[in-house]
Amino acid sequence: MNAPVNLNKLLPTVDQRHLDHLEEEAIFILREVAAAFERPALLFSGGKDSCVVLRLAEKAFKQRVAGNEFKGKLPFPLVHVDTGHNFPEVIAFRDQRAAEMGERLIVAHMDESIRRGTVRLAHPLESRNGHQTVTLLEAIEEHLFDVLIGGARRDEEKARAKERIFSHRDSFGQWQPKEQRPELWNLFNTRIRPGEHFRAFPISNWTELDVWLYLARENIPLPSLYYAHERSIIRRKGLLVPLTEVTPLEPGEQVESATVRFRTVGDMTCTCPVESDAANASDIVAETLTVTVSERGATRMDDRTSDASMERRKKEGYF
Repeated sequence: MNAPVNLNKLLPTVDQRHLDHLEEEAIFILREVAAAFERPALLFSGGKDSCVVLRLAEKAFKQRVAGNEFKGKLPFPLVHVDTGHNFPEVIAFRDQRAAEMGERLIVAHMDESIRRGTVRLAHPLESRNGHQTVTLLEAIEEHLFDVLIGGARRDEEKARAKERIFSHRDSFGQWQPKEQRPELWNLFNTRIRPGEHFRAFPISNWTELDVWLYLARENIPLPSLYYAHERSIIRRKGLLVPLTEVTPLEPGEQVESATVRFRTVGDMTCTCPVESDAANASDIVAETLTVTVSERGATRMDDRTSDASMERRKKEGYF
């Protein structure tokens, strides 16, 4: 049996030199995207992974003037699919960051898809997470994007572990896992036919621990939800469901107050927090060293419906 480890002694000795290699790889990928495609866009939700990719994009295309201040413009806009059920704190943070950086933010609203009839909900409180695909593909068609840069990582979920760094999508926006193109070393096949597009994932090879180490090192701002705070929650099916207008109390349940944080943020109807006292990125690094379940496995209700739920959504065009 392994002897218990004192995290306070372990944390200062965590070797972070690999972050330089991961950063270099990600910047190379971002520059390849800008060189190979005509109309790229960066998916920016305000979540931790997209904040990391945004900082990497700043390093790839802007001039650092002092500390974490950069001068210049990114060669692509920021894009977000707003389900209408996003956490208000995250939406406010998204708008604030885009304004601070002076970058163009394109928001595709699912409410507009619902009004058009391209998205139909079974009931008003149905999770909108899976329906994001329709709104995303509509935004791609409207703006003629030929590649979307995302913050997905292979360690998040089984289907994402199959994903290439440059993931080809057919003319229907669908992902075919058996028809992915080989990626040998740093050689990428970016050829597409009219109507097709790519998804590019610069931090595919990062882990959740890498992300938090980088967030701490670079002092990257995040929505307050990622850090410990008091919240009303409902214990449901082994998860802590936040009490909101779209996740109300069900018969037989009780509301509790708990100190929690979110490991990932998304649609309120399917994103759950975990109990935690971590107040900053360094605290979360210490916590992450001990976890055995990925953030999606621990906090996303929609990924628990079946082992293949994410792969099915990705085949339909999901992120």
